Amino acid sequence: MAVEFSRRTESLLDRAEAVCRQRGARLTELRRGVLGLILDAAAPTGAYDLLDRLRQTRRGAAPPTVYRALDFLLKQGLIHRVIEMANHERSAVLARAAQEAGFSVTNATVEAEGLCSTCRSTGRGHGQQPVGLRSPTEP
Repeated sequence: MAVEFSRRTESLLDRAEAVCRQRGARLTELRRGVLGLILDAAAPTGAYDLLDRLRQTRRGAAPPTVYRALDFLLKQGLIHRVIEMANHERSAVLARAAQEAGFSVTNATVEAEGLCSTCRSTGRGHGQQPVGLRSPTEP
């Protein structure tokens, strides 16, 4: 995988690799690449966005490739999953406002960034970029 990451991301990847090694786990080139793509992303990103970016350097990459890497990263605590919540009241307000503006909403995504309870209580999240996966919601 010939992806170039920012200096900051490379440093974080080196730290993640050391953590994995301490735990007896292996941060493979693929896993490292997926984590690097997440860390370099400007916002939480979904598995299929990661797959599209991964295919730029690994032509044969398939959804299971990304999902296995994400599962590993989740189990190691290197990323967090963003929880999907349906809010029908918010969806109705959005649909009404769109209709009044002559606009038809086909899909809407609301994202929230923050720290999980573990990172908040240990203070590990201070000064770090939040990492998560985006989950689309229906309008």
